[in-house]
Amino acid sequence: MRKAKDLLLGTLLGACLLATLAIVGGLVFAIVHRGWPAISVSFFTEQIRLVGADGGIFWNLIGTGILLVTALLASAPCAVSLALLERVWLRSPQLRRLLRLALYTINGLPSIVFGIFGFIVFVQWCGWGKSWLAGGLVLAMSMLPTVTIVLLERIAAIPTRYVEAAAALGLNRTQIVWAVLMRQSWGGLISGSLLGLARAAGETAPIMFTATIFAGATFPRAVVESPVLTLSYHIFILAQDSFAPAVGTKLWGAALVLLGLVFSFTLAALPARLRQHEESNV
Repeated sequence: MRKAKDLLLGTLLGACLLATLAIVGGLVFAIVHRGWPAISVSFFTEQIRLVGADGGIFWNLIGTGILLVTALLASAPCAVSLALLERVWLRSPQLRRLLRLALYTINGLPSIVFGIFGFIVFVQWCGWGKSWLAGGLVLAMSMLPTVTIVLLERIAAIPTRYVEAAAALGLNRTQIVWAVLMRQSWGGLISGSLLGLARAAGETAPIMFTATIFAGATFPRAVVESPVLTLSYHIFILAQDSFAPAVGTKLWGAALVLLGLVFSFTLAALPARLRQHEESNV
């Protein structure tokens, strides 16, 4: 009876895995098949023209890059601080659990909540209007839990004997943090940041309220009222006019570029994650 149940469970799990792979593979194939005709050198070097029916995505790539760099620079120091707070300075198990619960809760919030928060705080209260800095900070908040949790896992995987050896040599707590914990956990910070960027690159709701417009923006030269163009919002707007053949081709081309960007971040984080998993099992 138990063998029959194990066989049934294994069959169901295998079927779920195959169904998931089939869905993901089908989506990727559809995007590549429809978007590849739009890929060319001019598609990456020209700006948008004719309301998306002509031109390329040059400034959309630049704007997306600006937001991602801003989000990374804002989230990484905060993630390091939170991870060290949880692993080193918080002695109470209840406070540690509370911090982790807060991180998981924030990670599960709908992205539109971040957009509304950014709109109220940065756009209205701070008076920035639509700004690349507001969008970058909102994306930093959305990716902060991912970066922090991955870094926490990496710090927790550091063998205790390293810390004990450093303490035996006379290093104080701060010296142990920077000489042992942070030196051994840079891979976790990098992989967590890449996974966070993979999520942030595809976000639309947070930045449509705070940072991006469809056309007319180039490189920002200020903070207040300095929006940028982005890939995700570009796809969102073109999807509403995709019945036009020319617009549809550009839409799928932009979707293919965004998919490649997200996959690149995810694949770049994979080696560090696998290495961390192997080290934690040693």
